[in-house]
Amino acid sequence: MMTLTDSYRHQGLRKLMLKELAGLGIHDERVLEAMKMLPRHYFMEGAFLEFAYENKAFQIGAGQTISQPFTVAFQTQLLQLEKGDKVLEIGTGSGYQCGVLCQMGAKVTSIERQKLLHTNAKALLTQLKYRPNLYYGDGFKGKSVFAPFDKVIVTCGAPHIPEDLVHQTKVGGRLVMPLGKDGVQEMILLEKVSDNEVVRTNYGKFSFVPMLENRENRR
Repeated sequence: MMTLTDSYRHQGLRKLMLKELAGLGIHDERVLEAMKMLPRHYFMEGAFLEFAYENKAFQIGAGQTISQPFTVAFQTQLLQLEKGDKVLEIGTGSGYQCGVLCQMGAKVTSIERQKLLHTNAKALLTQLKYRPNLYYGDGFKGKSVFAPFDKVIVTCGAPHIPEDLVHQTKVGGRLVMPLGKDGVQEMILLEKVSDNEVVRTNYGKFSFVPMLENRENRR
């Protein structure tokens, strides 16, 4: 178990980060409060601690990144999260986005395709006393045993909309995901208005690592 220290300096840098996010259009006070309460530097390697509160993505191993704070806040805001919501997250990564969701009172099921990241995130989130259901596996398939979900969030670029994830979103639910290939995606919101109708809204370009469908071939 690693020692977790949140110094006055870290708290000050986090306050500046949140002020920047508010200036960029993050207006959901619950999102900002959750990110205030959850130190981002806990989820980064020691070499990056000085940069933990810059609005940048950083490598976390296994070819993956911890998303920039604005992206985390923007996706979370689009979810319109309510306390107690059942949320499916595809791409646990460092565990930071998962921690933000848990801090906001969501009941989170999160899937990660990289074993190392799954193991590390599970250990850290447990140490922080969050209790998401974490799984190692193929995110394209979702987790039907816990469906339907109130909200679904995908934190890696998908070349197409996985039908399983749409199916596992409840009527009245929201699915937020980056859609596209080649390192640049369109952030989309899918609102499921009925079993047969989904309303799609586009929110501009973002950059994510790709979502890989066949983890068995990517070890």
